[in-house]
Amino acid sequence: MNKGELIDAVAAQFDISKREVTSIVESLLDELKGAVARGEKVALSGFGVFESKMRAARQGRNPQTGATVQIKATTLPKFRAGAEFKALVAGGKKTTAKKAPAKKAAAKKAPAKKAPAKKVVAKKAPAKKVVAKKAPAKKAAAKKAPARKR
Repeated sequence: MNKGELIDAVAAQFDISKREVTSIVESLLDELKGAVARGEKVALSGFGVFESKMRAARQGRNPQTGATVQIKATTLPKFRAGAEFKALVAGGKKTTAKKAPAKKAAAKKAPAKKAPAKKVVAKKAPAKKVVAKKAPAKKAAAKKAPARKR
């Protein structure tokens, strides 16, 4: 999906003109890029974190000549996917907008928590070593005399 397809999908989903969605998407991306360029961390809950990362100066090699080259320090954008996004990609489950739980009229006393039961793990008996027997040697096939012509 590219930016144009994203704009088309959002416009269709919310029944808004493509021009309005385009200006919203452009504004969102400009703000995101500007904040990361200023060194700020932009965290979008459920999606991920955008931030800038400093890469130190280092030695490199010219692949044609093999000569050592000094590479200067630089700052690069970095993205880390959020837990929901990772789960969606890994498991393929759909995410839906979470609704806030309704407030309860009266607070109930929580029951006392029991200690979790210990998990019993059955130990397996050690596997017995199986010694493979050698297959009997094959006997050479007997040579037959050539058939006689009649």
